[in-house]
Amino acid sequence: QVELVESGGGLVQPGGSLILSCAASSARSFGNWRMGWFRQAPGKEREFVSALSGRGGPAYYTDSVKGRFTISRDNAKNTVYLRMNSLKSEDTAVYYCAANTKPSESPPESPRYNYWGQGTQVTVSS
Repeated sequence: QVELVESGGGLVQPGGSLILSCAASSARSFGNWRMGWFRQAPGKEREFVSALSGRGGPAYYTDSVKGRFTISRDNAKNTVYLRMNSLKSEDTAVYYCAANTKPSESPPESPRYNYWGQGTQVTVSS
């Protein structure tokens, strides 16, 4: 059974940076999967943040994080990262990692991912 475990969340001041990690276990085909990050703020629906295709494919970002967030992956470690710079209070949310094992069947911003992590809290506040 595939398991995704996020880490790296926490409290950071506005303008600060964080790096989120998501490690996938029992993921023999990890390199072929599209990996995504979503977030859910209090009282709001879960929204797409970023996604990265497998094996050198393109990266995708929602407009509000373009130029500030960078997604990357290490297929040898079955891990995907989200580097978040210039954080704003509106970035406060629970961040979820997700894996799409059949990326050709849905666009990257669709929530139709097969596996989800438990989430990690990111709070941006002074």
